Amino acid sequence: MKYLLALLAICTIPLTATAANAPSQQKVIREVVIKASPEKVWTLVKDFGAIHQWHPAVAETKLEKRKDDAGAEAQHRLLTLNGGGTLLEKLIGVTDSTMKIEYRIVEGVLPVSGYRAIMQVKAGPNADEATVTWTGRFYNKANKVDAPAGEDNATAVKAIEGVYDTGLHNLKKVLEAQ
Repeated sequence: MKYLLALLAICTIPLTATAANAPSQQKVIREVVIKASPEKVWTLVKDFGAIHQWHPAVAETKLEKRKDDAGAEAQHRLLTLNGGGTLLEKLIGVTDSTMKIEYRIVEGVLPVSGYRAIMQVKAGPNADEATVTWTGRFYNKANKVDAPAGEDNATAVKAIEGVYDTGLHNLKKVLEAQ
């Protein structure tokens, strides 16, 4: 029995050493209440090709079908940013019943890797209001525990917080002006 326990202990050492050197997943959640019906807000949020209509960092959105990693055709959007650079994002799914859209970044200028996001619209705290929640999960750009400056967790989190804060502020402004 002691031999079996010792063997199990030895076998788990490489697993724990690997886990200790893996980068930690980061998470950003932002929320805004908009004075508009959830249905009206959802109509704009779910339009995968319309982000340039409400996010001030996006100059242009181009929708295109591309093959994904599995070889299946999937909806992608190529975002051209006002400050220069692009982002290629893949649509994972849109669910009208829960007013949820999910997508991931395939490649781009943001200092992140493994990025997946969900935007969800729900009824707001008062009548004719909507709450929009934007949640992103990602790793730093280097995808390393000891990432260099500019590719580290703090840089990744700060960038996504900026994207979400700016975008949600302007989404509110655009929808409340209609």
